Amino acid sequence: MPRTLKSKDFAGDAPEVARRLIGATLLVDGVGGVIVETEAYDMSDAAAHTHRGPTERNRAMFGPPGHAYVYFNYGLHWCLNFVCREEGHGAGVLIRALQPTQGLAQMRARRGLEDERLLCAGPGRVGQLGIDKAFYGLPLDRPPFVVHAPDPAQPVAVVAGPRIGISKAQALPWRFGLAGSRYVSRKF
Repeated sequence: MPRTLKSKDFAGDAPEVARRLIGATLLVDGVGGVIVETEAYDMSDAAAHTHRGPTERNRAMFGPPGHAYVYFNYGLHWCLNFVCREEGHGAGVLIRALQPTQGLAQMRARRGLEDERLLCAGPGRVGQLGIDKAFYGLPLDRPPFVVHAPDPAQPVAVVAGPRIGISKAQALPWRFGLAGSRYVSRKF
C-alpha cells in the first residue's frame, strides 16, 4: 500500500518538494494519476503570487503546509498548487501535469477528447479534474484529495529546467519533470 503524504511532507522548500512530488499519485475524488511535472514558487521570487505579501487571493499560500492553493488563471482555468514551507512563508508547488491512471472516462467526458496524453498535460487541464474555488485551502491529506508518495521500489528519474508561461524569474530551474514522460505539458 503506498504511503499517503501528510502535511509534514510538504514542509520543505518548494523546489525540494516539487522534485519529490514527481512520481507521486494525485487523486481528486478518485480521478487523477501520476504527477509528471511540477513548478516551484517561493515568495523570494518575483513570479510567485506571494512575492508582494499576503492578500485575500493568496492567503492560503501563507497557511500551513499540505493545503491546496487554487486560483483562476486568465479567467479560463482553475490551477492547483500544494502549499509548502512553514506557515507564514508563502511558497508552493504548481501541479503542471499528470499521467492519467484513474477515472479516464470521466476525464475524457470533461475534456471532450480521447488522447490520454492530453487529458492532464498542463495546469489548466489538471484543474479539469474537477478543481474549483471550493478546493481553496483544503488539506491535501483528506478527501477529496489523496496524494500518495512515489513507490520507493521504483526509482524516479527527475529532470529540471526553467519554468514556463511566466514573465518574471524565468531562469530559475524550478520546473521538474519525469524523465522521458510523454505526458508533460512541454518537453524539457
